[in-house]
Amino acid sequence: MSKNILEQIAEAPSIALERGLEKTEELEKELISKKPVRAAEAYWRKLGPGLTTGAADDDPSGIATYSQTGAKYGFQLLWLAPLTFPLMAVIQEMCARIGMVTGRGLARNIKLYYPRWAIMSVASILFFANTFNLGADLGIMAKAAQLFIPKVSFFLLVAFFTLASLLLQIFTAYARYARYLKYLALVLFSYVISALCISLDWREVLGHTVMPSLTFSKDQIFLICGILGTTISPYLFFWQSSQEVEEEILRGNKTVKERRRNTTREEIKRMRVDVWSGMFVSNLAMFFIIVACAGALYKNGITDIVSADQAALALRPFAGDLAYYLFALGILGVGLLSVPVLAGSASYALAESFGWKTGLYRKLKDARAFYGVIIISMILGFLSNFIGIDPIKFLIYAAVFNGITAGPLLFFIVRLSSKKEVMGKFKSSRLATAIGWLTVIIMLIAGGATVISMLI
Repeated sequence: MSKNILEQIAEAPSIALERGLEKTEELEKELISKKPVRAAEAYWRKLGPGLTTGAADDDPSGIATYSQTGAKYGFQLLWLAPLTFPLMAVIQEMCARIGMVTGRGLARNIKLYYPRWAIMSVASILFFANTFNLGADLGIMAKAAQLFIPKVSFFLLVAFFTLASLLLQIFTAYARYARYLKYLALVLFSYVISALCISLDWREVLGHTVMPSLTFSKDQIFLICGILGTTISPYLFFWQSSQEVEEEILRGNKTVKERRRNTTREEIKRMRVDVWSGMFVSNLAMFFIIVACAGALYKNGITDIVSADQAALALRPFAGDLAYYLFALGILGVGLLSVPVLAGSASYALAESFGWKTGLYRKLKDARAFYGVIIISMILGFLSNFIGIDPIKFLIYAAVFNGITAGPLLFFIVRLSSKKEVMGKFKSSRLATAIGWLTVIIMLIAGGATVISMLI
């Protein structure tokens, strides 16, 4: 008995060592298995205003425009998705950089460095364009909701979405509200899945993605301007820069001086990841919306699509119930995200132009004028659905109008972001500036061609 005890005592160190090694190996395996998860978590934490801005770009009016593109021209204009990605990413990064480095929103910066009439004109135009746009978006969301609950009246659904959006913007703390918007952005992947439900010739899809093709018809010029206007949209510029300011305030940088002083290269890098990720997701959704409508509708002779909910209904016989419900769900999710962005961006622009207190982080009693603009915009948007205005025509014309007005506004953005006296060491690089000016030229040409085609 004593011998067994002595043997156990002698073998104890080696047994402990073996068990220790086993535990170490288990720990290493556990850490390795968690690495992708932790990397994904770290990446997700970097995402914020850029992701929500990119997702808001695919609002119901954008979905309607992209659906019409696929249904009317098939895969022909698919190349616009990869073309617009770097253009809008560079512009949105400029807007974000302006907000972070100067500590002020875009409208406030334009007011400081350019004549007052410039920002007042832009802000006024933005307010009316955004109001009609969000009104049409509310209407399309109600129609999409009726695909799930057909017995509920259109009026009640529009009222519900209007009220829900207002309450979230006014009474939800900014940190929580920004988190809601961030998660809503994930609904864009429903369009990817809906397109994958369709039998497609991916060789044809790839060919039209890399090879530009145009017919130069009046209708196509009009539609291309609408695509550019709904992709590189003025309301996104103001929202992006102001949200970066809000994020800095959330980190404790309350004053303009603090925000200017505390901007670091690390924060600029984080912002770049966020913005480019958001724009990629936005254009990915645009790509697959066009693909889905081209593959299911154009191929079957259904070319007259004028709204996003109509596109969802038309997809059902050819793509099945899953594609139908995912497409409709995407309209609702992105609508809930984009409507407050449309109302908020107009409010940021007007409030900064007049020198009012701004910010979703403020309470209603502390920024009555700022929230007043949001409330008025939402009420007018709600009423536009019941006064005989054709929402589809307004959607299309709003997109084209955005395309026409974006060019002049982009001039201010590129100039501000490349000025050393404004941006200091964080001014845009030569490459970014060159891409910015290229975007200005493209938007001016598209807007000019559209105006000429309308007059002829």
